[in-house]
Amino acid sequence: MNQKPLAERMRPNTLDEYVGQEHLLGVGAPLRLIFDKNFVPNLILWGPPGVGKTTLAKLIAKATQRDFYILSAVTSGVKDVRETIARAEQVSIFKKNTPILFIDEIHRFSKSQQDSLLAAVEQGIIILIGATTENPSFEVIGPLLSRCHVYTLKHLEEKHLWKILDKAIHHDEILKKRQFQIESHQLLFQYSGGDARKLLNLLEIIVNHSLNDPIIINNEIVQTLLQENIALYDKNGELHYDIISAFIKSVRGSDPNGALYWLARMLNGGEDVKFIARRLIILAAEDIGLANPNALLLANACFDAVHKIGMPEARIILSETTIYLASSPKSNSAYMAIDKAINLASETSNAPVPLHLRNAPTHLMKNLNYGKGYQYSHDFDGNFVDQQYQPDIIRNTVIYQPGDNPQEKNILERLQRWWRKRYGY
Repeated sequence: MNQKPLAERMRPNTLDEYVGQEHLLGVGAPLRLIFDKNFVPNLILWGPPGVGKTTLAKLIAKATQRDFYILSAVTSGVKDVRETIARAEQVSIFKKNTPILFIDEIHRFSKSQQDSLLAAVEQGIIILIGATTENPSFEVIGPLLSRCHVYTLKHLEEKHLWKILDKAIHHDEILKKRQFQIESHQLLFQYSGGDARKLLNLLEIIVNHSLNDPIIINNEIVQTLLQENIALYDKNGELHYDIISAFIKSVRGSDPNGALYWLARMLNGGEDVKFIARRLIILAAEDIGLANPNALLLANACFDAVHKIGMPEARIILSETTIYLASSPKSNSAYMAIDKAINLASETSNAPVPLHLRNAPTHLMKNLNYGKGYQYSHDFDGNFVDQQYQPDIIRNTVIYQPGDNPQEKNILERLQRWWRKRYGY
């Protein structure tokens, strides 16, 4: 008889056993209300691997006493979807509660596969719960997404990993028979990366290589065993996020050679080329930004091109874009500016719009001086006039600070001519 993996043995059976996601499952939180009120909407659970998406779907079905059907988008086609929906429809005739259809990795479903779900969702034949590691705005068709509530799950924190580790050691039917000595845990948690499955897989590797008690856990042992068992550890693509992180950081760090190496690792592993191209678009805006505005245009063109062409030719387009972005000057000024603006807007959310900036479509608004005093920029030399564009409470606050690169030095010179008090001249 094959023994279940530790991660499967430790899968929670009740909500009380579930670890993490307090923002969704705490008192009064949106998913907690599902358990409390027995009302299940169509859901998309978006989050990184190993944070409990599948477990949460199963617990919802169990708590609300609904039949539960599960399909993997990796192995299931349109025929599988239709057959599962037909079975669910037959069963629902004899039961009060609508069954749940759980689609794991729903982002891997094609448009036609997602279309095959739409009618059943619209007619209430099934309740759809989809799990995805990708932004559903990009990967789920609009008609289906509009009928689902999207909830974001987070990486597990250290306190959550400690709780999972302690429970595995003291309550698992096999591990509780062994003795453990934890000397250090930093690398164990670091390599887990907020992923419960990775943590338990690592723990299982350590246990399987420890013949005698106590089983020692420390940084040196974790490092050694991880290197020896990297194929086992990565059998389900667990290093996916580590490699994309290395790729992005290499481009950000202006090393085209490192970036191309990690790009090749992803391509050899069968990574979705659209996933890589999307990350390049984000990087072009976040890390290159106004130092080279053409970077965003090229990254967007790269996404369109690989979407049309696919592999193997897409590798050339990704290579060209990667080299261009890695070799470009870098600036995160736009990224920093919008975050500063969002924080400032949150702190001053009640600040009124100055009257001269307000729209005045009615006579009453005009009588209240809406729009009075506004100066039309194009009526002045150079199409510029010095007037107030911020609420009084943050008047003359500098939000955008140009980066130290040739492109933004030109921007700074213009801003200094226009706004001498803010940027100095």
